[in-house]
Amino acid sequence: MADGQLTIFDTTLRDGEQAPGFSMRIHEKLRLARQLDSLSVDVIEAGFPIASEADAEAVKAVASSIRRPIIAALARACAGDIEKAAWALRPAARPRIHTFLATSDLHLDRKLNMTREACLDAAVGAVKLARRHTDDVQFSAEDATRSDSDFLCRVVEAVIAAGATTINLPDTVGYSMPDEIAEFFTAILGRVPNADRAVFSTHCHNDLGLAVANSLAAVRAGVRQIECTVNGIGERAGNASLEEVVMAMRVRPDRYPYPTAINSRAIYAASQMLTDITGQAVQSNKAIVGRNAFAHEAGIHQDGILKDRRTYEIMRPEDVGVAATTLVLGKHSGRHAVQKRCEQMGFAVSRFEIDQIYRRMIALADAHKAVTDAELRGIVDQVRASEAAGASSPEPARAMARNPTSTPAIESPAIASERWYGHGVG
Repeated sequence: MADGQLTIFDTTLRDGEQAPGFSMRIHEKLRLARQLDSLSVDVIEAGFPIASEADAEAVKAVASSIRRPIIAALARACAGDIEKAAWALRPAARPRIHTFLATSDLHLDRKLNMTREACLDAAVGAVKLARRHTDDVQFSAEDATRSDSDFLCRVVEAVIAAGATTINLPDTVGYSMPDEIAEFFTAILGRVPNADRAVFSTHCHNDLGLAVANSLAAVRAGVRQIECTVNGIGERAGNASLEEVVMAMRVRPDRYPYPTAINSRAIYAASQMLTDITGQAVQSNKAIVGRNAFAHEAGIHQDGILKDRRTYEIMRPEDVGVAATTLVLGKHSGRHAVQKRCEQMGFAVSRFEIDQIYRRMIALADAHKAVTDAELRGIVDQVRASEAAGASSPEPARAMARNPTSTPAIESPAIASERWYGHGVG
């Protein structure tokens, strides 16, 4: 891995699958794992083998079939979990056992009924046991950002000494702010004497909508692995979105000069495959992969995009695997966009025709919200039929003009704004 390059740890098949409605069968996990391999993620966390026999078999199937990336399996800090994870990972070319234990007093007292000393012993013991099966062991301190910093530093130092090669300090409940995350990792990396012997990782949840921002803040503080999921799926409000993390750094290398190995052109395909497998649609305004991420309806925006797409797009749709920018025809659209769509559909329209087509399109959009290609084709046919009829007799054309479904009797806001601001004129 290049110096300074970030490790992208994808946990779609594990943490992502734990979200209600996102459960996947073995063949579905294997199908998505192959797509994640095409995406060039560095680590695929394939599941939690102790959770069920099906999950163990799914991890084993992924470990047997996917050879390039590291294949990780989750295990609590207890012997049974670790042995089951080791069994499932046995076929892997590059196995990683990912063991975890909560370190916050809240979790230790209320959930685990465990003392700090018992926690420390269990964490060290788990790492040592995992190291008997693989040289690649990750330890996660659950609820790390709400843990006592002195105790957390003791745990991190001890598990690194025991053989952990990656240390993940998650913001398990998405409580932290970006400045806090930066201060948190800066402090831990500065205080743990053997911190240079491990890669530090961040795993942020999105309960306050800050998972991506917190992940990026962690990177600025010295973290070199980001745990994330396709479409940002995961427990409760989800995890840091892989596509947002990757493209934020791709678009803003001036602020985040940390390359990844991700094949960004496979992002949209991965998003669509996940949607197909789970039946859970991506919200329309989702960054990078949502239906509207590269769609424009407002005439001002459409006019700018047609002249130079950099006016309203900070990345090219093809860079993430989206076929092209979409100009949506609606009540906010301008003449320039309507003319462009007509040309794309093979119509050579005159200035007079485009004026008539535009007015009818606006009237239809006021009623239907968006105008499809089929509806636009119908409008073009109507205008040309009216034009042909008007050539022999002016009365049909005047009658058509009086029809409120064809031409709006009152000037619409879109037409009025275009007249004053020229937002649809090419």
